[in-house]
Amino acid sequence: MFKSIFSPVQAWLLSQGKCVGCGMPLSKATHEASGESSEKVTCKCHRIYIFDKNTQKYRRALLNEA
Repeated sequence: MFKSIFSPVQAWLLSQGKCVGCGMPLSKATHEASGESSEKVTCKCHRIYIFDKNTQKYRRALLNEA
């Protein structure tokens, strides 16, 4: 039940380039290289994202990427 409520909100926040936990713009978070076409982004609330340079979009990192 809760997943059907929170999932669209989290997807909207990521499409806006904001952290799903604290709402901080991910452009202000810590970026480090993680391959040729991606960056590992760590928010101040310690959530980890992957930024795809080709599509200019963020996504949550998988467990093996963290």
